Amino acid sequence: MPVSIDHFKKAPENALRIEEGTNAKKTLNFLLKNPDKAFTRKEIMEATGIKNGSIGVTLSRLREKGLVRHKGNYWALAEDDKIATLASEIYGTKTANEKLGGEAEEVWLDRE
Repeated sequence: MPVSIDHFKKAPENALRIEEGTNAKKTLNFLLKNPDKAFTRKEIMEATGIKNGSIGVTLSRLREKGLVRHKGNYWALAEDDKIATLASEIYGTKTANEKLGGEAEEVWLDRE
């Protein structure tokens, strides 16, 4: 799926590699819906359906990318422009797709 040029310019390179359906995307989607709260690993695991053996690795990788922060037993979204840009891209695209319908990749490729 293509991204806007603004997202391309502003997002850190690692953020652009978060694919739909991955544990990272599930975790970020959950945290983006709850930006004013911090959660334990168990709470995130239960809310997202991510297996116990994968949630720690997922959170650690997101922390390395600067997308989440960790304090004690709790995890929350990072506090910076990367998160705002990512949230805008995720929910802007989702809203547009819901209202207008998604566009097939082939359509984009045909326009090149």
